[in-house]
Amino acid sequence: MGRAHHPEHHHHHHAADRSRDRMPYADSTVADGDLRPVDLRRRQFLRRLGLVGAVAAGGGVFGGPLAGPAVAASQQPLSGVDPRRYQWLAGDHHVHTQYSYDAMHTVMQQVEAGAEHGLDWMVITDHGHTAHEKYAVEQTYADVLAARDKHRDLLLWQGLEWNVPGGEHATVFFEASKDELTALRAFERLFDGNINGTNPSSAAHEALALDGLRWMSAQIDQGAIDSALMIANHPTRNGRYSPHEFRAYRDTAPHIAVGMEGAPGAQNDGTPVPVGGGGHRGGYGNSPGTDSWPGWPMEAYRTWGGFDWMTAKLGGMWDSMLAEGKGWWITTNSDIHRANDSTLDIPPVPGDWYATHGRYPDPIDTGTPQIHADFWPGQFSRTVVGTAHRSFRGVMDGIRSGRVWVGMGGLIDGLDLRVSSDGHDHPATLGGRVSVRRGGDVKVRIAIQPATRPGGRGEIPRLARVDLIRGAVTGAVADPDTYTAPDVSVVESFEPGRHQRGDRLVFTHTFRNVREPFYVRLRGTDGKRHVSGGIEPLMDVNGDADPWSDLWFYANPVFVDVR
Repeated sequence: MGRAHHPEHHHHHHAADRSRDRMPYADSTVADGDLRPVDLRRRQFLRRLGLVGAVAAGGGVFGGPLAGPAVAASQQPLSGVDPRRYQWLAGDHHVHTQYSYDAMHTVMQQVEAGAEHGLDWMVITDHGHTAHEKYAVEQTYADVLAARDKHRDLLLWQGLEWNVPGGEHATVFFEASKDELTALRAFERLFDGNINGTNPSSAAHEALALDGLRWMSAQIDQGAIDSALMIANHPTRNGRYSPHEFRAYRDTAPHIAVGMEGAPGAQNDGTPVPVGGGGHRGGYGNSPGTDSWPGWPMEAYRTWGGFDWMTAKLGGMWDSMLAEGKGWWITTNSDIHRANDSTLDIPPVPGDWYATHGRYPDPIDTGTPQIHADFWPGQFSRTVVGTAHRSFRGVMDGIRSGRVWVGMGGLIDGLDLRVSSDGHDHPATLGGRVSVRRGGDVKVRIAIQPATRPGGRGEIPRLARVDLIRGAVTGAVADPDTYTAPDVSVVESFEPGRHQRGDRLVFTHTFRNVREPFYVRLRGTDGKRHVSGGIEPLMDVNGDADPWSDLWFYANPVFVDVR
């Protein structure tokens, strides 16, 4: 049976003074010296994220949603930080190794491939599984430490692909510290759907997923870990995530559940044979199943220009989340299990090998290139994060803040988005906010570094068009299963043409006489494949979806508030 609507996921509203009573660390009128040590640690964590004032205004962080609609904890502070302070680091948060029941490469092989393809950070995310929890967590950690020691310029996490109770898969990882291993193993044992049998869709299982988020938040409260992130993977591949689940994740723990894969991995799956597998790009070839949310249309089960329908559909699920004025960020990754063109393969082993070892033996070299669905980390998909510090905390805070753009096939080398209004020292960049007086103007400046390196087909990708998208901020939805936002449109499409400024392409747009709050976001394409006579991406064709011939980038939004 399909998943029914569950009324318990509606937002609950409480008075701001009740929020302050429960969370004195979020009340800026309480001095640091008047806080208990545990509350001081909480404040320091929130302060790093720019959330202290926002929570005091009503956005609940710990212990579930306490907020009225005014300000949410996932919102970022107003502009004031010079965007030039950020360095932009490319990474991949969804990487499998021989410690997954369906993958084969070693940790070191994945890290070396990521380094070769220019990545700055990676997260190892083997599947939650009884054998993984029993045997593999410590073994993986030893391999992660060895890889960190050898590749000291690359930030490497040991995370988990969480089987979300009642939902689908998600990347989960903690800030690297002495406690990361203990916390990771405990979380897997307590909350993984494969281990505790809570994968099927039900209200009780959905509630357990929220308990998992609260558990991570409690570890931060107690100082056991410094930070945690959850990112939902391949959102509509199986249709198992519902709109109300995403909103419940975000509103329960907006400092942890921060977004979703805008584009899945397994991008080579749609490449025609004999070069590729001749299947569905991203593995998106499914139909509604027993645990699928019944509201998704069939088109949601396919990729569009390689991107998940939630992201690619103008005015769709992603926009419906952003229209509430709260952050919900997109990423991308390789989701690598077996690298295409690799000559490696798993040696012959008995069928129960993984179940009794929690890993496969190191792969052997067959001497023959293998055709697989996956690219190496960084070879095709990248999540580029703006961070003030090249550190574990810096990257995690950058993701949490939405300072992220995602690109395919090296379509562009760099992106600098700045949104400004009168009265602020610095413009806002990705994930940020600006405030404008009613009737004032908002200026958008887009600077792009074009591609300089050949892609997988031996040619340097060429950017054909950049779309500036505007969406109205309309506030909290009445129905948490809403997945459309009607007031979203492309306000201007730019073609490189006369926009060259030195080694960059520079585009500008001004929103005049602003009366209502809105957000802006970007996408760009090589222009090789889109709706005839239009600009929207096309649904990928089964067996004929060469990813190198349909390249896009997307960027997270900047919100504009009106005062």
